[in-house]
Amino acid sequence: MRILIVEDDPVLSDGLLKSLRRNDFAVDVAHDGEEADHILAVQTYDLVILDLGLPRIDGFEVLRRLRRRGGTAPVLILTARDAVAERVKGLDLGADDYLTKPFELPELEARVRALIRRGQAGGSSILTHGPLALDQAGHRATLDGVPIDLSARELGVLEVLMLRSGRVVNKEQLTDQLYGQDEEVGANAIEVYVHRLRKKLEAAGVVIRTIRGLGYLLEKRP
Repeated sequence: MRILIVEDDPVLSDGLLKSLRRNDFAVDVAHDGEEADHILAVQTYDLVILDLGLPRIDGFEVLRRLRRRGGTAPVLILTARDAVAERVKGLDLGADDYLTKPFELPELEARVRALIRRGQAGGSSILTHGPLALDQAGHRATLDGVPIDLSARELGVLEVLMLRSGRVVNKEQLTDQLYGQDEEVGANAIEVYVHRLRKKLEAAGVVIRTIRGLGYLLEKRP
């Protein structure tokens, strides 16, 4: 799951970045409204955490432009402003939730999880592929109901492959979903995660094929 933090306070943005990455999210940060608007015009996110008091373009305008382009990512507004009229304005522009500063990180993390669950297609967080099931909200996978021991990165790879079951997924797509823009990615990291997944899934007949020069394919089961 990929999150964009839009916050001009470097101390707060760094704290949020570290907290969410510890919870296995891929996270990017924008420090002003114009930068955020440019990023959101070309990149899709599962959640946007948006401050209102931003330099260059304020948070209201960032949100307005996002929704005008048809962007559907859930938006959690962070602000020191507690006037009811401003909360109403943000919600009317398309925000999904509001959190007033100062706040506790556990509360923010809980709201993030709830918004991502709510924003998932069809309202369901369970993906299935034959005997394989993945609970996106609970971050756990099972084979025939038996839990599989997967690392956070392995779960991330599996989630992307299951969401695109029957279609080829290239390394760039996997990297984009698993890592923030400023995170270093080892040259063979994706190959390692796919190899580990294969070993854990092959006994149940779940096949991840390598399509030479193109990427990986989680084959559709008859």
